[in-house]
Amino acid sequence: MARAGLTAERLVQTGAELADEKGFDQVTVSALARRFDVKVASLYWHLDSSDGLRKRIALLALEEMADRAASALAGRAGKDALTALANVYRDYAREHPGRYAAAQYRLDPQTATASAGVRHAEYTRAILRGYDLTEPDQTHAVRMLGSFFRGYVDTEAGGGFDHSSPDSQQTWERLLEALDALLRNWTTITR
Repeated sequence: MARAGLTAERLVQTGAELADEKGFDQVTVSALARRFDVKVASLYWHLDSSDGLRKRIALLALEEMADRAASALAGRAGKDALTALANVYRDYAREHPGRYAAAQYRLDPQTATASAGVRHAEYTRAILRGYDLTEPDQTHAVRMLGSFFRGYVDTEAGGGFDHSSPDSQQTWERLLEALDALLRNWTTITR
């Protein structure tokens, strides 16, 4: 029988906290059982596997970031919206490194289509419509922005900018200015 007080939601939330503390790759049903001081078998009332746990943490992280993005983007357009969205990803990664890593977890197509990941793409496309980008340029720009956000955030989190000046905040701001300029001039630069 399931232990009183343990629910799938509580386990996923605690798994997300564990990911932030120890790293997403350290999140397993066994680690969660140790956290609650219960037998692993008792958690299988709520979770099907460590993979299932990781998938649910990924979905939680995508949802949390999408909610933050919705709030940050309200009433913004152009460079202001671009900067707000970029800062959502960077700030979330700093505050929740394990959950941010979880958001990169590869989901099967059906789960991905039903996830908040779709909202992330919609927000990015809404920003790009403000730059008058149409297909296929819009898809190219979505991929470029996603690659930039993730690449910069991952490099910064790994200490890649710690050894030199100026500080990474100055670089971040300059690169966002450059991205804005690129998006405003996309058709002349890419043709």
